[in-house]
Formats: sequence, structure tokens, C-alpha cells
Amino acid sequence: MSKDKDHFKLLLVDDEEEFVKALAERLEMRDLESDTVFDGEQAIGYVEDKEPDVMVLDLKMPGIDGIEVLRQVKKAYPDIQVIILTGHGTEKDEKRARELGAFEYLEKPVDVDKLVDRIRGAYKKRLSNIAAAATFAEAGQFDTARDIYKGKDEEEE
Repeated sequence: MSKDKDHFKLLLVDDEEEFVKALAERLEMRDLESDTVFDGEQAIGYVEDKEPDVMVLDLKMPGIDGIEVLRQVKKAYPDIQVIILTGHGTEKDEKRARELGAFEYLEKPVDVDKLVDRIRGAYKKRLSNIAAAATFAEAGQFDTARDIYKGKDEEEE
């Protein structure tokens, strides 16, 4: 059984159910399968259960908002790549999302082909981070491997 080169776990999180279902269909037409959840609590539960490779996350949701989901996901699963996709974000929101490790910050409405490009880029980054950490671990450089896995940049020191 061969896997399509774009076969990876993609999670879409948005409380606007019609929007996220339509987005999932448009992504599927571009050979990207995804799962959908409709709030922050469901997103965290999904991540704990299935650990997606890439997450497309709305900011403004009832209950646990996107910033808090991003914070919890990046703390527990730093190699999951998160793309913020919001219709109500501010410059402050964008700055905070990037500080917390968001791969990309996009605003609605978004061109689907641009989003697909960013999703594929996020997946490639996840693969390269995992490969780099594994290389350092195999060489016995466990601190460096751990830092890569946790998303630390050498220049942060």
C-alpha cells in the first residue's frame, strides 16, 4: 500500500462549522485530507489522541481560544506545525501567535492555493525538524536534539 506524498495528518479547527467543512472539501479537491473539530477543547483532545502533523487553527472561538490552544499544543507537542487562520485577528494577536511558535499567520478570506502551499511547507518543516533531531541524537548530541525537538533556536541563547 503506497501513500500519496501529501498524506499526513491535518487538523482544521474553527467554530464556524460551515466554513471549516467547506474548507475541508476544497482541500480534499487538492489532495489534502483533513479532520475537523469545532472548538478549542476538541482540538486539544484530538491532538492528545492523534497528534496531527499540521493544524490550521482559528483564533476567536468560544471556550478555549486559539492562542491558548496554540500555547498548549506547542508546549506538549512542539513539532506540530500550527497555521493560524483568522478573520478577526489583530497585530497583537499575530505577534503573540508567532512568539508562541505559529508556523504562519493568515487572515480570512485566504486563497486556498496559498493555504495549501503553507500547509505543505509546514509539513516539510515538521519532517526536517524530526530528521535533524534524530541526526543529532544518533551522534550522541542529546541536548542539541532535545533543543531542536522543542523548537529552540541556537540564536536564542
